[in-house]
Amino acid sequence: MRILVASDHRYPAETGQGNGLRTHPQPSGAPSRVHDWLVKGLAELGHDVFYLLEKGAEAPLPPGVTLVTEPIQEVDIFHNTVSSLKPWVHTQHRFADDLSGAPPANWIFVSSSLARSHGSDRFVLNGIDPHNYLYSAHKEDYFLFLAAMQGRRLHHMYFNKGLDIALSLSQTAGVPLVVAGTTINTATFEHVQHMCRTHGATYVGDVRGSRKAELLAGARALIFPTRLNEGCPLVIAEALMSGTPVISSDKGPCPELISAEVGFVCANQHEYLHAIHHVDTIAPQACRDKALRDHHYLKMAADYVQEYEREIGSHHHAPPIYSTGYASDNRITSINR
Repeated sequence: MRILVASDHRYPAETGQGNGLRTHPQPSGAPSRVHDWLVKGLAELGHDVFYLLEKGAEAPLPPGVTLVTEPIQEVDIFHNTVSSLKPWVHTQHRFADDLSGAPPANWIFVSSSLARSHGSDRFVLNGIDPHNYLYSAHKEDYFLFLAAMQGRRLHHMYFNKGLDIALSLSQTAGVPLVVAGTTINTATFEHVQHMCRTHGATYVGDVRGSRKAELLAGARALIFPTRLNEGCPLVIAEALMSGTPVISSDKGPCPELISAEVGFVCANQHEYLHAIHHVDTIAPQACRDKALRDHHYLKMAADYVQEYEREIGSHHHAPPIYSTGYASDNRITSINR
């Protein structure tokens, strides 16, 4: 199959170790990283992949992936690109609260719960490359909160992600908490830093690459008390791939992604505290096995191939739209010509 996938970043989506205790213009690049892994997986499955990156690339693309900086028509399907001539699909990474009416039938959501909330049954879980992470059965004495603290839409994302809950839990339970993630502006960064300091947590700021992998692998658990109807939080897959259990809220896809053998889904403080005190009953290998089973980038790519085949077979073309409504998602490029 000849597949064109579009994204709005410069390849690769993630480089370096992060900015540390500084702001970052893009605190989270999760969708772009997923697209990088997707094209890699599609190529490894034997497909001809064209990666539409108008901002280009600063490193060689994976074998079998061809860089294009403008749309081409000689493909079987477009992904994240609108066409009136060929089948196309779009991945929706978040709840489209600004969407009026039902979503186009060719939208693919990133979790079953997100699809259901839009009246759809089309979803593919986000996948990651295990080679980008460290697996460790030995855990150090800290819990980890890792999230973007500010977004283009959600200026107080640290609240939406439940930083205050994680800080309160660590203080009540008497366990060390490491907080990672940064903001766009200085004022919000300083507020997050102050919250961590007053609760006795260690704030490390922006971490990426091997530094993030080390933090994930060493943590006794990831605390993820989100208040959002999330899509498919990449940090859950990252923690599990590292052999690290997840203690989450019961919002969005968390009950779908976190089973009893890899973590705890909590509805109140009592359940969170119970999880913290019993997290060592979770086997790191069980976490790793689930991540390899559910969140490997090759599984994600294979699942998208099934969706491509479904779309090609239906010959259905949704009405053109020109914005995903998600600031961190790639925009949809119109190529109705």
